[in-house]
Amino acid sequence: MLWSPPPGIRRRSRIGAYLGWLEHRGRSFASYDDLWRWSVEDLEGFWGSVWEFFGVSAHRPPGPMLAGDSMPGARWCPGVTLNYAEHALRPGPDPGRVAVVAQSQSRGPVTWTVDELRDQVGRARRGLQRLGVGPGDRVAAYLPNIPETLAAFLATASLGAIWSSCAPEFGTRSVIDRFSQVSPAVLLCVDGYRYGAASVSRTAEVAAIREALPSLTATVIVPYMAGAEAVPDAVSWSWLVGEAAPLEFTPVPFDHPLYVLYSSGTTGLPKPIVHGHGGILLEHLKALALHADLGAGDRFFWFTTTGWMMWNLLVSGLLVESAVVLFDGNPGYPDLSALWRLAEETGTTYFGVSAPFLMSCRKAGVVPSSVARLDALRGVGSTGSPLPAEGFRWVYASVGSDLLLASVSGGTDVCTAFVGGCPLVPVYAGEISCRYLGAAVAAFSASGAPCGVGEQGELVVTRPMPSMPVGFWGDEDGSRYQAAYFDEYPGVWRHGDWITFTERGTCVISGRSDATLNRGGVRVGTAEFYSVVESLPEVADSLVVHLEDPSGDGPGELLLFVVVAPGAVLDEALQGQIVASIRANLSPRHAPDQVYVVPAIPRTLSGKKLEVPVKRILTGTAPDQAASRGALADPGALAPFEELARHR
Repeated sequence: MLWSPPPGIRRRSRIGAYLGWLEHRGRSFASYDDLWRWSVEDLEGFWGSVWEFFGVSAHRPPGPMLAGDSMPGARWCPGVTLNYAEHALRPGPDPGRVAVVAQSQSRGPVTWTVDELRDQVGRARRGLQRLGVGPGDRVAAYLPNIPETLAAFLATASLGAIWSSCAPEFGTRSVIDRFSQVSPAVLLCVDGYRYGAASVSRTAEVAAIREALPSLTATVIVPYMAGAEAVPDAVSWSWLVGEAAPLEFTPVPFDHPLYVLYSSGTTGLPKPIVHGHGGILLEHLKALALHADLGAGDRFFWFTTTGWMMWNLLVSGLLVESAVVLFDGNPGYPDLSALWRLAEETGTTYFGVSAPFLMSCRKAGVVPSSVARLDALRGVGSTGSPLPAEGFRWVYASVGSDLLLASVSGGTDVCTAFVGGCPLVPVYAGEISCRYLGAAVAAFSASGAPCGVGEQGELVVTRPMPSMPVGFWGDEDGSRYQAAYFDEYPGVWRHGDWITFTERGTCVISGRSDATLNRGGVRVGTAEFYSVVESLPEVADSLVVHLEDPSGDGPGELLLFVVVAPGAVLDEALQGQIVASIRANLSPRHAPDQVYVVPAIPRTLSGKKLEVPVKRILTGTAPDQAASRGALADPGALAPFEELARHR
């Protein structure tokens, strides 16, 4: 145990205030586990309490919270009308407080108060109306994580129009694959950006995207890179926000689409996942206040681009009256201390990044508490992949000993986490602290039976959550949605991760269930494998795939690909170390048959390793069918695997 709830935590935390509020209404809970069980057994009671505690306002008030609990098909708050943006832009008692703090490697810092944000949103709303945007129209953004993007999103939501965004790092094909599915009326974009020391023009990409989207009636350009070429036939951001207008909100049904997010698209056309106003509002209020303990006076940062669901969660910090800290640029420039110095400069109280970033800092010997004053920091969040035990220990040794570290796991599919942290439960090295309130998470065997303590199984959700998708865009009969989550276990959401629960109620995510390493009946998750291999100082990064024996009789091949650390070489001694460590820490059956050095491990733009696409390439699938290059952080990283496939 690395951290335990300090005395008086109920008095000081937002979940403690919530528990006190429940007690005044006749509900008392002795432990977090008791509270969690009530939250998943009495969905109407729990989500109704979230609605009331946070003062959700509806233009047409709620009747039943939930009309039937079958999945798919559960319908939340039928008849209710509200608007997500109205809650994000509540002026509160101090409209002069800071709402947005932004830093960028392309321009100077920007700070907006609540009043200034509301003014910008009102202006952008009027600008979109002048372009003909109304309820149900789609607004697509090829924009970085900057204040203008936030204002445009909230303006879109305020109109009842539907938002969809891709980061400017996305390649043309990936953007077109996404946006063409939703037929946007308006495209917002930048002309370029800086990533560290590099200037990256995007005018050619913008031209290609516009050409491929015949539904567009207007393009809005945010001038962002000095010296960039002009984008022809586009209106400027200054034109869009040039007319002051009162800030108004169009009431929409609870499940009216708020935004369309996309699956990673590494193995085919990305799934266009539709999320609704009300479901996201309730879920993010719960997740950010009761689990992350965010509220007025906090400054909430998560390193993300606009192409990852963490951006959508980040900007929801406004719902709980926290200021949101936006950053656009290379998180490792000029070195891995940059984001920690950003935390000091912006007074960040909650600092969120990916697990690979934390592990990179650890491996590079960065000591954040020595390079930045982090006195304001109370919480650290980690997601994207499982954080190994040594990552937990590094945070408490090098960042701060009294922080609440939350390793969280969820997905774009629900735009939240299923499991994560909470101020009321301890933090154990290498373990995710608890199941989120309202998330009926369990582990199932292949037969659909619940797994016991310590048994690895499929991560499933047995009861509906309000932020489960409204559906997939264009999936009129719901067949794609059904197939994506409910075909394996009828009526139960299967997420695609391996999970194991401990006797403490904590859990461990072992990687994707479709990338399992099953050798001779011994199953190992890829996350477990990487934890062992990458603990060696000579290994900077790694990827493993298991190629099954086509006959089904043999153990198949286990291939390990490594990026060696600067100055290291993959010689016989290092190969021996790798094999010995795997044998000792995992199982002798999982010793790799071959170890290859590659220059880089292929990852998505959100940092996920491409195990399944690499496996498909090595088993004969054409690379462009196996992976969408535009969705990759480094499309060239696939080249060594293509070369190996040609020689096999």
